Amino acid sequence: MYIARQPIFKTNKDVYGYELLFRLERDSSGFGGATETQATASIITSLFESGIETIVENKRAFINFNRELLELDLVELLDKNRLVIEVLENVELDPLLIERIQCLSNNGYEIALDDFVESYEEYPLVKYADIIKHDIIATPLETIEISVEKALKDRKILLAEKIETEEEFLKAKEMGFKLFQGYFFSKPSVVGQKNETITTTKIQYLRILQELDYEEPSYQKLAEIIEMDVNLAYRLLRVVSARVGDDLIYSIKRALTFMGLKELERWIKVLMIQELGVNKPKELVRISLIRSKLSELIALSSNLKKSKHEAAIMGLFSTIDAILDMDMEDALKDITLSPKVSNALVLSQGELSIIKKIIEAYEIGEWSEIDSLAKEINIEQNAIYDHYLESVKWSKEIMDMIY
Repeated sequence: MYIARQPIFKTNKDVYGYELLFRLERDSSGFGGATETQATASIITSLFESGIETIVENKRAFINFNRELLELDLVELLDKNRLVIEVLENVELDPLLIERIQCLSNNGYEIALDDFVESYEEYPLVKYADIIKHDIIATPLETIEISVEKALKDRKILLAEKIETEEEFLKAKEMGFKLFQGYFFSKPSVVGQKNETITTTKIQYLRILQELDYEEPSYQKLAEIIEMDVNLAYRLLRVVSARVGDDLIYSIKRALTFMGLKELERWIKVLMIQELGVNKPKELVRISLIRSKLSELIALSSNLKKSKHEAAIMGLFSTIDAILDMDMEDALKDITLSPKVSNALVLSQGELSIIKKIIEAYEIGEWSEIDSLAKEINIEQNAIYDHYLESVKWSKEIMDMIY
């Protein structure tokens, strides 16, 4: 079984929840030979058994429900404080189903109407809906102004789907939408614009990365660089202290030897991503971390084992263009990366680009594309889901540490 998640943002671009995408088996058809109902039932059971927080952390899970599922009592397995029931747009309504939705709403479940195209005043489920989702491609913003005004008057929460640009985000926000879903946050808003601002901390990062690039990096030189930045030194000691327990750390140099060069390189690059993304949604940093760990785990489970470290760095920097609002080539200009990594990120070429494509396909639920790419590097598709969950868990631990 595969589960992927797509973030849903609030107006401040913090994450409100995740819409879950899933497929039951490896077959390339949408639900692997299972019906839509079986697939959703499987995901609900899995979330109940493993804990919904394993996939959405402390956010809400938006899950699509068709009529058959709504009539079952599977819904009640999941925490009402974490679940948003998305009623699909093609659900056929009758008094029994309307009564069921009313009952769920009365019991505290949040109800969302997916891809809403009906008459706001006439559709029977509107009165029970907390969230109304508008696909702005199917129903452009300028065509739903009256419906939006009525919904806002009734204190409904409006969610704009398929937001692709900052302009669309700002327009929807101005109209009164409070939730947003799409890829606007993960694309550069001004491609090719160069960011000439280099903070002291960024210079320190680049000096550390330059030293690490030598054949035999010097712990002494690394320590001297870090000691020049109190924030960096503090964070290093905090990370190392959590790992060594009661062992005393007498110096920055000793802390570095505890950490090791490979781990230091990854940590510095994680901090650099976080520093550069200070004015961007935290979700971009989270996605970078998930991709980093997932890239490493995919490499380890495939015929790219020898490239696991480079795969991790490739995943980490895969959103740097969006973080800096630059094209990828300019964004990586001042960072020393191996040809394997830069070719994957800038040119989408080479063996690591396959891992990048697998992850991008996974994030949007392109399951058949995943199947095809997985064969190229000899990885079992089912392993990807396990690695994804592990990566989500790992990213949460890192985010808790750096924020």
